[in-house]
Amino acid sequence: MSKMNLPNRLTMLRLCLVPVCMALLLLPASLLRWEIAYGAGLVLFILTSLTDMFDGKIARARNLITNFGKFMDPVADKFMVIGTMMALLFRMLNPAIYGLSYRTPLVAVYFATVVAIIFRELAITSLRLVLVNASGQVVAANILGKIKTVSQIVAICTLLVEPLIDKLICHFAPDFFAAGVYPLTWLFVAVTLVFTLWSGFNYIKGGWKLISTDW
Repeated sequence: MSKMNLPNRLTMLRLCLVPVCMALLLLPASLLRWEIAYGAGLVLFILTSLTDMFDGKIARARNLITNFGKFMDPVADKFMVIGTMMALLFRMLNPAIYGLSYRTPLVAVYFATVVAIIFRELAITSLRLVLVNASGQVVAANILGKIKTVSQIVAICTLLVEPLIDKLICHFAPDFFAAGVYPLTWLFVAVTLVFTLWSGFNYIKGGWKLISTDW
């Protein structure tokens, strides 16, 4: 790692922080109250996400863009997003262990979104590998891919912060009519699903043109 430039070090740091964030979120309520787990998880996830912003800015500003960086940066994003979303999904499916229940429709939609993200990322990663072998090109993430990643990060942050806000509101207003609804989570999970599918289709459409075939 000593030979890596700074942006690539930040990318690898992001990869290393992912299991730490997941482990924190997977601690049961008997070891760590969900409020503390969500608060600490939110801070750690935001710090992890900031490395994604800084590595790209530094690479462009200092002309440190490398094929390793173009390939590993989106891979690190995938680990960060999928790892954290899977940890949150496990919590949703096991409310007795974690002390926080979600309404069934939200769990179902979130489950579908996580599945769509996993399939999309597997397809795109496979296509990227084919492109490298077929044309020798490492295709960096485009603007839709970046928007997709940002939408996923915002959705995860909303998933972590909205239950905390909901509990605070219910503390002062026990009869709060929207308790447990989490409207912002619904909104950003839906936005994430749209951009995940849209960016995936756009990447496949553009990348397919670069592949040499015998058809």
